[in-house]
Amino acid sequence: MPRGLDHIVHAVRDLDAAAVRYRELGFTVGQRNRHPWGTHNHIIQFPGFFIELITLAEPDKLSDDIFSANFGIYNRDFTARHEALSMLVLESTDSAGDVAAFETAGIAASGSTRFDREGKRPDGTAVHVAFSLAFAKDKTAPEIGFFTCQQHYPENFWNPAFQKHDNGVTGIAAVVIVADEPARHRDFLTAFTGALNVTAEGEGYRLGLPRGAIEVMTPDAYAVRYGLDSPDTAGGPRLAAMRFVGTLPRSPVTALGAGLIFGR
Repeated sequence: MPRGLDHIVHAVRDLDAAAVRYRELGFTVGQRNRHPWGTHNHIIQFPGFFIELITLAEPDKLSDDIFSANFGIYNRDFTARHEALSMLVLESTDSAGDVAAFETAGIAASGSTRFDREGKRPDGTAVHVAFSLAFAKDKTAPEIGFFTCQQHYPENFWNPAFQKHDNGVTGIAAVVIVADEPARHRDFLTAFTGALNVTAEGEGYRLGLPRGAIEVMTPDAYAVRYGLDSPDTAGGPRLAAMRFVGTLPRSPVTALGAGLIFGR
């Protein structure tokens, strides 16, 4: 079954400064949240999709659990190299089923693992949220983390009040991956997404999903199409950008290593 875009992790060194930067760009940024393994985040919501600004704020809480290894340590090591988009996350209605599918495809990197935390409504009321994650791995793309996310209390997470942005953004159109050899990653991305609609675009391709799409292109094609410098691909493919819909007219920008493409 095809899986739509769920969220993108934007790994940063200074979480407060990142929140300020996104607010300057007209986004509504949620409060700081804390994970048991030491990462803190801010959430920027859209209908069915969000950006997760993340930093490892309490490294002493790292342990030998799967979340510490695949999330906390991964993003700690990532931000030691650069601030940028670090993880691509797809929606899930059956985390255990995703694991089975990933195992069949030879891309599984974990079993289904659940965590719970406290969230807050706009009025400050505490709510319970919980997620089950299933990690996948493309061994030729170590600079991108991949997993699916199943929400167990979506009614406590999604909130229209958090989805209104002064810049006019109403949703996600696509995420952009840059790779020196796009074709090399097509089989993995097709298995990870379950995409049934994969179309060629020059040297790259587009995977159409139930929510949004994944555009895969060379660094040169990215620079020509969007007028932004590509992330360094010396270590492998990179998550380069998010392309939004429903925006007020403005030029693409790069913010803390993330390309933000408005209304294209």
